Formats: sequence, structure tokens, C-alpha cells
Amino acid sequence: MRRLPLLLSLLLGLPGLAGTRHAYHTSILELRLNPEKQQVELALKVFADDFTRALSQGRPRAVDLQQPSALPVAELYLHQHLKLSIPAAPRHPRLPLDVQFMGLQPEKDAYWLYAKVPLPHPTKELLIQQEMLLELFSDQMNIVNAEGNGKKISALLRNGHEEEVLNF
Repeated sequence: MRRLPLLLSLLLGLPGLAGTRHAYHTSILELRLNPEKQQVELALKVFADDFTRALSQGRPRAVDLQQPSALPVAELYLHQHLKLSIPAAPRHPRLPLDVQFMGLQPEKDAYWLYAKVPLPHPTKELLIQQEMLLELFSDQMNIVNAEGNGKKISALLRNGHEEEVLNF
């Protein structure tokens, strides 16, 4: 009977006896269109263990997010898995935007990643492609909460639906 709580904890991924595992895989991206600065401001929250696993994949040693050497690895991962673009002109391809990584901040069992994206001109539409951690977890959900031009928008991105057009 003593094994039941441990077994349930391991199966359900509950904190406590099972360690720092969690039962779901998600990220939350807070995106704000700032017309005064003509930029998009991003704050992305990810679970520390999931993000460490993603950054460490294919490396001889695990990446330590507490070390300054993790910053370029985190920046590269962000550039590979988070892309923004805007309409260029009618009947023209979209114009990719430069996501500028600003840093990491720990928060309990998670990390906040901060970035800004300069806009070449005012826009009311963004295409976001968010593939964070999708290569690791089939149940990964990437929530996007966006705000701009007095409008709030939410989107849920996951495997099979990695991009969304946000209209402000």
C-alpha cells in the first residue's frame, strides 16, 4: 500500500515524490505590440527542466541555465523555434523580422526569456511561428497572449498547428 502514492506520483508526474516532473508541457508567450517604440516586446515562460532538456539535446553535457555560457545556446534555440513576420505588400512574401534576444530570468521551476522585435513600419498583423519544445513533447502546448492597438488576442500553438496570424 505504501507504493501506491509513489506509483501515482510517478505516473501522473505530480510534484513531491516524483521530483520536479510536471504533468503537462506548456509555454506561455506574452507578446505586446508597442507602436510608440515601433517594436514587438516578448516574454516567454518555459519550464526549466523542459528548456534545459531542449538546449542540452545533442550536446556532450547538459546545459546549466545558471551559467553565462547558456545565454548563446538559449538565443540560438529561440531564433530556431520562434519566428515573426509581417505582410510585405500585396502578393509579396512575408517580411521576416529580427527577434533580438535580451536575456533569461529564473522564476521557481521556470525561466522567462525576453526579446524585442523591431518593426520596419507600423503593422496591424503579425504571423507568429512558435515551435518551442515541440520536438521533445508530442503534447506540448504553446500559449500566445498578444496585445496591441487596444486589442487582446490568444492563440494555442501545438504540433500540427505551429503558426497563427495575429490581427490587431
